[in-house]
Amino acid sequence: MRAYVIRRLVLVIPTLFILTLIIFSLVRFLPGNVIDLMEADLDFQDYEIDREALMRFLGLDVPAYVQYGRWIGVLRTPHWSSNESSFNGLLQGKLGESLFSGFSIGEKIRGSLPVTIKLGIMSIVTGLLIAIPVGIYSAVRQDTVADYTGRTIAVIGMATPNFWLALNVMIYPSIWWGWSPPMEYIPITEDPLGNLGVLIIPSVILGTAMAASTMRITRTMMLEVLRQDYVRTALSKGLKERVVITRHAVKNALIPVVTVVGTQLPILLGGSVIMENIFNLPGLGRLMVDSLAERDYPMVSAINLFYASGIMGINLMIDLIYPFLDPRVRYS
Repeated sequence: MRAYVIRRLVLVIPTLFILTLIIFSLVRFLPGNVIDLMEADLDFQDYEIDREALMRFLGLDVPAYVQYGRWIGVLRTPHWSSNESSFNGLLQGKLGESLFSGFSIGEKIRGSLPVTIKLGIMSIVTGLLIAIPVGIYSAVRQDTVADYTGRTIAVIGMATPNFWLALNVMIYPSIWWGWSPPMEYIPITEDPLGNLGVLIIPSVILGTAMAASTMRITRTMMLEVLRQDYVRTALSKGLKERVVITRHAVKNALIPVVTVVGTQLPILLGGSVIMENIFNLPGLGRLMVDSLAERDYPMVSAINLFYASGIMGINLMIDLIYPFLDPRVRYS
């Protein structure tokens, strides 16, 4: 196990390096730049700017490879107020400053991260609480009305875009009953119940979308496990069906389910970006969309890199869970 973990951690280094290249390049393919947006904003306020001086101040006056070297911390970043320069990049544990607002990127991410984490955890818990019991019951009662109902709902859930469902939840209740979901974020330190009320609807929408595919794989794996010889032997010895299912079948059937949940994390993060913007939640997703609109390259790059690093870390944790679910799994 230790050797496996070390190998996976070593592989993280080249993977992150390739990711930084991709993220840095893709962000700069966007049309327009932060200088154009600043100029348009200042023109509206009857101010004029020196584009060349502003580019030097923001560090955009050098070639892209120099900007990349400064961003990751292998090239020195000059200080605009003096002739000094220093290493100030990712390798030094620094994410830099926003081009548009000048705020620390690390502080902005730390301020937005709790909202995204709470939304993600609540979505996963909601999805699993729906998917696993329904999938197990559908498999145990195969080809019954309950089975067909669960499968139909799962197909509908997989085919329904979460943004469409979120918009309908916002529009139609307000038309029919004069009620709409809360749109003002309430910090948990001020009102825990109010904070829960703000997050519950977007988390249920995200969780329902995830539950659809998870329920189908849970049902499929449960059917396969229930046909195994050891399950039939346990039932033939007189063990109760509930005991056989809960103690023997479920644990083995959950291994592929854990894998599916891991592969759905990028989709869940993408959904959180949409939900945070629709429901006005100050999370990382909304911060990234705002930064994209401002062409704030360092902010967008840092958030994408943070997402990618988090997904890699969670996938490693999921791989390490396998031996606890199935003792036959061994890493060497």
